[in-house]
Amino acid sequence: MFRRNIRLRREYLYRKSLEGKERFLYEKKRKIKEALQEGKPIPTELRNEEAELRHQIDLEDESTVAPRTHIDDEYANAAERDPKILITTSRNPSAPLTQFVKELKFVFPNAQRMNRGGQVIKEIIETCRAHDFTDVILVHEHRGVPDGMTISHLPFGPTAYFGLLNVVTRHDIKDKKTIGTMSEAYPHLILDKFSTKLGERTANILKYLFPLPKPDTKRIITFANVSDYISFRHHIYEKPGGPKSIELKEIGPRFEMRLYQIKLGTVDQDEAQTEWVIRPYMNTTKKRKFLGD
Repeated sequence: MFRRNIRLRREYLYRKSLEGKERFLYEKKRKIKEALQEGKPIPTELRNEEAELRHQIDLEDESTVAPRTHIDDEYANAAERDPKILITTSRNPSAPLTQFVKELKFVFPNAQRMNRGGQVIKEIIETCRAHDFTDVILVHEHRGVPDGMTISHLPFGPTAYFGLLNVVTRHDIKDKKTIGTMSEAYPHLILDKFSTKLGERTANILKYLFPLPKPDTKRIITFANVSDYISFRHHIYEKPGGPKSIELKEIGPRFEMRLYQIKLGTVDQDEAQTEWVIRPYMNTTKKRKFLGD
């Protein structure tokens, strides 16, 4: 298993190293196509390669016309099987963090919770790879308050780091009549205002934590982006007076997320390339939205 993981990782890195060459060749063919469609002369720098490039263009179809990227490879098999998630915490978790993680286990279908104990991250990731887990979620705290969540996709990444704010668990709500019962059905997802390229990347990371739901399920999970803060809400709906009357009931937990880093490897790889990270000067760019409008 260890040798297989090394081989798969080496193949993935090799495909990733070819992206620059494939993109450069794609740009050449795009210029040839544009010149032919508009009736313009072939660019001077491409005239020696024109015959070969036109031959390659004639052989292309819908699946090969655009170059694939490492992002395509990361979630290439996501639609073939349901996600299998491991949820754990930082070491020596407090009672509030333990309660929050227990509730997260029911939020994500097919999730398993593990007591961290003395295990290091590298051991956890290797165990998850060996048992075909698709994602690992690590939840962190500061003085008993959950303040961070790390989502690492297996086997190759990416890893997204989120800050957590305003965490309210079902356990914190005293009036149990106001909240519904926790459903374990596969939920419908609402991903609102993830319109930029980074926003679409973030939405993919969150989307692939959930399997495809049945059309008639009454459970809804919302990730709503407002000024780069992602609000998580969890509801069920009922139709007490027929199809035209819908009653929403929040079942918790609820919290806000703030993306601050995406890496191209798994969480145990310190040398992984950083795809995006928030910088101190970005906090002053109030008018600029990174995830969506």
